[in-house]
Amino acid sequence: QVQVVESGGGLVQTGGSLRLSCAASVSISSILTMEWYRQAPVKQREFVGTITSTGSINYVESVKGRFTISRDNAKNTMYLQMNSLKPEDTAVYYCVVNTRMNMYWGQGTQVTVSS
Repeated sequence: QVQVVESGGGLVQTGGSLRLSCAASVSISSILTMEWYRQAPVKQREFVGTITSTGSINYVESVKGRFTISRDNAKNTMYLQMNSLKPEDTAVYYCVVNTRMNMYWGQGTQVTVSS
């Protein structure tokens, strides 16, 4: 059974930084994309960014220049470096792993940015 586990969330002040990790128990060769989503209270889930198997990366406009996605293939882990955090970044952040056969979601990690 494939497991996707996020970690690294927490409480940070405005302007601070956090790094989220997403570890996937699936062969890196089977992964098409790894993605980050987030969901704030009473809001719809929002796409944050993605990295493809070829290393192509895209972000939602609101995080460009502040967030950076990277991947360590040897560890089957994706990272989300979040800098210059704002209160509106407060949300549960989810990792999604897309393979040829299925889509797998993690349980989410809470990020809270205090003003």
